[in-house]
This record gives sequence, structure tokens and C-alpha cells, in this order.
Amino acid sequence: MTDYRVEKDSLGEVKVPKDVYWGAQTQRAIENFPISGEVFESGFIRALGVIKKSAAKANGELGFLEQKVVEAIVLAADEVISGELVDQFQVDVFQTGSGTSSNMNANEVIANRACEIMGEDIGSKVIHPNDHVNFGQSSNDIIPTAMHVSALESIDKEVVPALEILKSALEKKEKEFSGVVKTGRTHLQDATPITLGQEFGGYKTQIEKGIKRLENVRSSLAELPIGGTAVGTGLNMHPEFPKIASKYISEETGISFREAIDHFEAQAAHDAMSEAHAALRVVAGSMNKIANDLRLLASGPRNGLGEIKQPENQPGSSIMPGKVNPTQCEAVTMVCVKVIGNHNGITMAGSHGHFELNVFKPLIIHNILQSIHIMADSAKSFANYCVKGLKADKKRIKTLLDNSLMLVTALTPHIGYDNAARIAKNALKNNTTLKYEALKSKLIKEKDYDKIVDPKKMIYPE
Repeated sequence: MTDYRVEKDSLGEVKVPKDVYWGAQTQRAIENFPISGEVFESGFIRALGVIKKSAAKANGELGFLEQKVVEAIVLAADEVISGELVDQFQVDVFQTGSGTSSNMNANEVIANRACEIMGEDIGSKVIHPNDHVNFGQSSNDIIPTAMHVSALESIDKEVVPALEILKSALEKKEKEFSGVVKTGRTHLQDATPITLGQEFGGYKTQIEKGIKRLENVRSSLAELPIGGTAVGTGLNMHPEFPKIASKYISEETGISFREAIDHFEAQAAHDAMSEAHAALRVVAGSMNKIANDLRLLASGPRNGLGEIKQPENQPGSSIMPGKVNPTQCEAVTMVCVKVIGNHNGITMAGSHGHFELNVFKPLIIHNILQSIHIMADSAKSFANYCVKGLKADKKRIKTLLDNSLMLVTALTPHIGYDNAARIAKNALKNNTTLKYEALKSKLIKEKDYDKIVDPKKMIYPE
């Protein structure tokens, strides 16, 4: 049998497990929302700790909290920030749309731990979850503030470094493959020559631009809704509180945060979150394109393109011996589909800011942090277990290049488009070479053909 203690809230008494730090409101939420079993990621919990610590310091500076109360709250919040109390946050993601349950979860855990630090009993409310930890705050401004803080911290610490690793791996392949001339392809059909290095350079630039897109959302995410309290008016809050709290949040995170320009916009809409995830969605599209290209280039090994050889990380089939599949590419593409799906959810959720409050806050931050986490991990895995081990099959590449009918494009300025097209079609129809049909047409001499139709001269402007 579990031992309980009895705590009270505005609705009455609630039995709470004796060995936890949460209180009555959190317990009600745990019981009321047995929906998915999914709780918030640690980055969001950390952000709540950062905000509660900064709010306590701001309220102490403004003279609203005694110094001993501030010190106890700060110590308790530090344990939330470090992850020591992450198991105390068990409210389901799918809860009240304002995230009030999670805000109160933070308030109660920090208040009870602070009471314990001061030598008082858990549940005594010597330090009160609302009157002290939540002083000058509302769930309606604190949860979106935590959304911004956790999203920007996670972008900085997780996804950007991971994308830098992937970019570096692609850049090395760009240099390694710079001299490998191959058949280009458009519409999945043979096109004029390109180098394998140029192809990988394009992939590198996609990731490079994706990183810049993520950096461009910093300004929007750096605006914090803290200070709007219930509906954006700042009721029950000192006018200097958001500025001071933002200063402490900046010190704690090492990121320059500032008070929102318009608190009504910051709480009623989450356009900044939609903007940030839109950048992630673009990166997902880039990674999906790259992964699909690589698995097509590695298709075979005998009956596909087979221009590159992928690392043999694991057996590919339980029934076909010796088969190796592009598993890393497949994992990346699944992550990309999930991120794109998450964005659709955020787009819908962001459109439901009715009057002064958007009530899809938990879903929005859950989706964006999940996208950041899986994108970061998949980018590192893709770089380390796929891209770094890719090899060019130069023999296969040369065979395909030599058989490409689109080399005829180089003749066009000399013999005209229609004549060049006729030569290509005749070579395909007669199963002959371009050179044979070109010389047969008597439109060009052999020495000129050999000089003009040189794939190495077709990979740059001339």
C-alpha cells in the first residue's frame, strides 16, 4: 500500500503519495489526464526551473519576497534545472491547453522542496506554490515563456551542433569526390555531366542554409511573454518584473532574452513557435532529399545505379543472405516525415488562439522539442554511420557516363539542337554510340568530336 499525505487546494483535500514533492493540483492533473503516458521533455522542465529561479530573484530584488524565501526557492529551482527532480514532473502532455497543470507542477515541486530545505514539512506551505513561487506570474505567460526558452536552448545545444557535424561530413565528401565526373540527372533521366563532389556540395549548402534559417528565428524566440500574467495586461505584477526576470533568465542560460514587445500577441498567438518549427520543417525537407538521393545512388549493388557504396552497418534481410540496405537513409526519411507531421500539428494549433489565449501550448512545445531531439540525433547518426563511410564506385560511374546520350549537348552550339537530337535518338534506336552516329551524320569530324565531347570540360561554363 502506498503511504499518502493530505494536501489541500481550492477544491478541497487531495491524497498525494507521501514520497513526492508535487501537491494537490498536480495530483489532480495526473488523475484527470491519463491519456498518452507522454510527459514533457527534460528541456522544458529545465526551462520552468530557470524561470521560477529568475522570478524569485526578481521578486526578491523588488522587495516582494524575503531573502530566505528567495534563497530556498533558488536552491530548489536549481535542482529542477540540473534534472535532479525530473521524475517529479508526471503530468501528461495532453492536459489543459494553457499548461496550467505543468506550471502548478513546477510551483508545487519547488515550493515543497524549498520547504524541506528550510527544515519545514512538505505540504506545510511555509513557502506557498502560488503566493511565493508563482508570485507576479500566471500560467498564461509562464508556459509560453518556458516554450521560448526551451526551444531556443534546444536549438542551440542540440540541433545546430548536430547539423554542423552533418555539414562537415558532407563537405569532406565534396572535396574527396571533386574529381569524379559522373552523369547528372534531371527528372530521374540522364542529363549533362556533373562531378560527384558538386552533387555533395549542393547537399552541404542545403544544410548550411538550414543552419542559417534556424539562426534567423533567434530574434523571435528571444522575446519572452513573461509579464503579461492572465490576459496580457500584467495584472498583479510589478512593471519592472519582466525586465528583471528576463535579465536573470539570460544570465542563467547564456542567451540574450528580452521582454515581449506585445504581451497580447505573445500569449494569444504562438507565431514565433510556428516560425521556428517552419525552419525545422525546411531542414527536414533538405535531409529527406539528401537521404533519398544517397539511397538511389547506392541502389543495387548490381541492378541499380550503384554509383556509391554505402557502409555495411548491419545485415539487411532476415531471408535474403548478403543483402545490405540503406538503413540510415531510411531512418532519416522517417524522422523527416515525423517532423513534417509535427509541423502540421503546430500550424493547426497555432491557429487556435481564441481571444486572449492560445490553448494548444502543451502540444506546440511537445511537438517542437520532439522535432529538435529526433532531428539532432538522426543528423549525427546519418553523418557518422552513413555519409562518412560513403565510397565512390569510379568504375561504375565511368561506365554510366560513357553510355550517356546527353553528352550530345556539347555538340549543340556546333551542329544545332535538331541535329544533335537526331544523333542522340539514332544512337538509342540503333544501340550504337554517340560518336558513331555523329560521325555517320558527317556533321562533325572525329578530331573535333573528341575535342568537344569531353565530359571533363562539361562540368563548368565554357
